[in-house]
Amino acid sequence: MGENNTIANQDVLLFDGVCNLCNNTVNFIIDHDPKGKFKFAALQSEFGETKLKELNLDKEDFDSIVLLSEGKAYSKSTAALKVSRHLTGLWPALYAFIVIPAFLRNLIYDLVARNRYRIWGRRDQCRIPTPELKQRFIEGY
Repeated sequence: MGENNTIANQDVLLFDGVCNLCNNTVNFIIDHDPKGKFKFAALQSEFGETKLKELNLDKEDFDSIVLLSEGKAYSKSTAALKVSRHLTGLWPALYAFIVIPAFLRNLIYDLVARNRYRIWGRRDQCRIPTPELKQRFIEGY
């Protein structure tokens, strides 16, 4: 990734920074990732927009999380399942769903994504992490 070794050695999850569901999901991941495996950046941040451009993804389409891991980019249900496998508790068991073809898994993912603002609402701006969590977020806040 090149920004620095800290970012290069960690998985980065890009998320819709104004989506309440997405922000709650980030909070959930932080709570279940005590080793700090994941760093976070809003898709709307400078870092997020740069990564979307590098990946040839539409920077106006924020319907998916994007996981940057080991030089690869994963989106939608694949990204969510790859994240779940590193969380504490029973969440790693969800990774078993990876055997279901992505196009089927993404039907459900897309349904939730299309309705997330209507159901969970939206913020006026991207989240601002607390001072304790600031090191888990990549610039743009």
